[in-house]
Amino acid sequence: MVRRSPSRKRSKRYRSRNLNFNRNQGSGRVFAVAAIFFLLALFLAPPIKSYFVQRAQINALQSQLDSDRSALAAARRELLLWQDPEYIKSQARERLHFVMPGERQYIVTGDEGNNDSGEITNDVVKNLPEGQPWYMRMIASITEAGKQ
Repeated sequence: MVRRSPSRKRSKRYRSRNLNFNRNQGSGRVFAVAAIFFLLALFLAPPIKSYFVQRAQINALQSQLDSDRSALAAARRELLLWQDPEYIKSQARERLHFVMPGERQYIVTGDEGNNDSGEITNDVVKNLPEGQPWYMRMIASITEAGKQ
């Protein structure tokens, strides 16, 4: 019995089709894995971004809280100072130039080496009104010094 030659052609075609199908299947797997990783990255990117944004906000709020606590501690220390009558007297003497009854206060202004500023200061002191409260004298002093 003699075999036909067309059957051999069929087997070759079948084999070539199989080989082509196997090649396409391998590239399909790579595409599927790549698509899965892409979708995974697409779904995980927004939650990861919000996580880092929230962590940055938490860190900023913690640093603000730390600075607020240190400011509160400083304010409490200052409050304790202001409850002492001697500290209040010393601050009134330094800041507002208050004196106790019977004391006399001398304020030295201007540079020793610069005569022009001394002359201006003397003119301002001479033009200050007498017998008025300290704040009125301070305003008058500022006004007179501004004219010079």
